[in-house]
Amino acid sequence: MIRLLFLGILCIVSTLFAATPPCAPRQPIRQPALADDELLRLLRGALQGDRDAQFRAGFSYESGCGVPQSFEQAIHWYRKAAENGHPAAQNNLGTLYLRGLGVEQSDAEAMKWYLRAASEGFPPAQNNVGYMYETGRARGNASGPSLTDDEAIKWYRRAAESGSAAGDLNLGRVYLNGIGVRQDFAAAVKWFRKAVAQGSAAACDELGRAYQNGTGAPQDYSIAKSWYRLAIQRGYALAKQDLAALDGLERQAASDLGASHPVR
Repeated sequence: MIRLLFLGILCIVSTLFAATPPCAPRQPIRQPALADDELLRLLRGALQGDRDAQFRAGFSYESGCGVPQSFEQAIHWYRKAAENGHPAAQNNLGTLYLRGLGVEQSDAEAMKWYLRAASEGFPPAQNNVGYMYETGRARGNASGPSLTDDEAIKWYRRAAESGSAAGDLNLGRVYLNGIGVRQDFAAAVKWFRKAVAQGSAAACDELGRAYQNGTGAPQDYSIAKSWYRLAIQRGYALAKQDLAALDGLERQAASDLGASHPVR
């Protein structure tokens, strides 16, 4: 089963990866409103053209973190910051266009903003450009399956080499499924391990599947279960299904063994 590709959606307070906002994006979050003076300082800075303040305002409105959630206001402030050259804002603006949140859905606009951020060397955006090519949503930027696959791999590799866990994960899945490259299970496992080292829960699950199936790693159900449990611990819900399925396989195997050796 080919798993969903991972978008490199990273909402950070600065382009130097100095801090991560306390609220996760893209879901309604009930938080106490920002104190009036905090909100005023933030909006004053945004209105004065401070691109970091504009980005923080966009993130606050997108996530509903401290202010009422408003994708329209998120679009407004992300656009301001993006036009001022803020790569994280460009990336997040692209994702809102991709999902049609607060704005009419547009793959072309999403790709435009992803490319701008990617050209600044922003790893999540580099991964997202790869995603757009692999899923056929980068219309007009390449033609033909081989070209789009080549572009996807190129951008996933750039993201991975820039430190993107999502880039590592997607590059691993490219090798796992032979998308535009010769299928190579060992290479897939190598990239999954890199993603795990950067905290990817989905990559833990992929390693569990590799050990379960003996693809790129020695078949070992015990090790597979350990990876599934780590994926679950990190919050990857699909790993619960994989762990349950493996438990079911072991129970069935034990039952079949018992049936083939009846008690005399």
